[in-house]
Amino acid sequence: MAKEKVVLAYSGGLDTSCILKWLADKGYEVIAYVADIGQKDDFEKVKAKALATGASKCHVLDLKKEFVTDYIFSAIRANAIYEGRYLLGTSLARPLIAKHQIEVAHKEGAQYVAHGATGKGNDQCRFELSYLSLDPKIKIISPWKTAEFMEQFKGRDDLIAYAKKNGIPVDATLKKPYSEDENLMHISHEAGILEAPEKIPADSVYSRTVSPKDAPNESTFLEIFFKDGTPVKVVNKNTKETKEEPLELFTYLNKVGAENGVGRMDMVENRFVGIKSRGLYETPGGTILYTAHKDIESIAMDREVMRLRDTLSPRMAEIIYYGFWFSPEMDFLNAAFNKSQEFIDGKVVLELYKGNVFTRARESPSSLYDKELGSMHIEGGFDQKDSTGFIKINAIRLMAHRAIVEKQGRLRRK
Repeated sequence: MAKEKVVLAYSGGLDTSCILKWLADKGYEVIAYVADIGQKDDFEKVKAKALATGASKCHVLDLKKEFVTDYIFSAIRANAIYEGRYLLGTSLARPLIAKHQIEVAHKEGAQYVAHGATGKGNDQCRFELSYLSLDPKIKIISPWKTAEFMEQFKGRDDLIAYAKKNGIPVDATLKKPYSEDENLMHISHEAGILEAPEKIPADSVYSRTVSPKDAPNESTFLEIFFKDGTPVKVVNKNTKETKEEPLELFTYLNKVGAENGVGRMDMVENRFVGIKSRGLYETPGGTILYTAHKDIESIAMDREVMRLRDTLSPRMAEIIYYGFWFSPEMDFLNAAFNKSQEFIDGKVVLELYKGNVFTRARESPSSLYDKELGSMHIEGGFDQKDSTGFIKINAIRLMAHRAIVEKQGRLRRK
């Protein structure tokens, strides 16, 4: 009798390596699926490890370009940032991983998909909501919500012991037990020794960026060009290097940002399930683009469109963070944001210095900035006497309110 097939989202890390072995021992034919989204892994070794651990096959898919153009740039165009701070690195990657996992499942004729996310975190939602949006009939195995698995494994210490017992090499140790997730957008650090928010983490936790205090003593100047809100070119004014291809452009910004200590952040956030958690993030390229994009909009976007868009950006971030990438509300917001980005064209000059990103200049062929109209030195076609009536009209309700306050005050004193 043929075994039932399950496609496992596999990273080669502690959790998914143990889950692969556990599923194989349960009698499933496990097909490992690895998404290359920019993590610094030796994918041949990851594939070999999956096969040695019990997988019948291992698909390794290069999704880096799609990740940049369809996910990262979409979030940048929307200025999507969760709780005012988090640039959504892991959140953006999960729907892309899930999309191709479903495609592999269809190709392999698998009845099941599986992941290594816990029942406390956000990733379970991002994976499973994406799976069911893309294929409502797919069956999901989520070991960290399975009684038998949870009885055997209480936490990461048990996983480390299980891996050692079964000869599965893993990077996690009891001395360095925190969890990391890496992709092109960021690297995150959480859990383990980082779960005490009152503790200052050692600088050694950070692995993608240099410490701002150790960054160069000279500034790096970048020119970033946009077309319809999408970054299309970056020029390093110091070295004259130019990058235009999307993946190359974003990878370069990661490199330059990391060298200048840009993009570090330590926050306590609210997970979708209602639990607070502490995360340390390094997002150099994303931080640079977010800053530049906000600034090119300042000169090229209509005020009322910007105000309306700014009410939607936090909602977009929540949708991404919670796992509703493949949803009707996401389709609606993407259409709205894409419309808002028409004519968001031009160039922003940034200065990077010891962890900071400063805007130094900007210009746009779609600029709504009128130098003569805004000048304090010339009239520029603006009759300042008109402002008298403008102020009087806007003061009508204020004067009416003051009259009521004074009237009520007199009545109360009586």
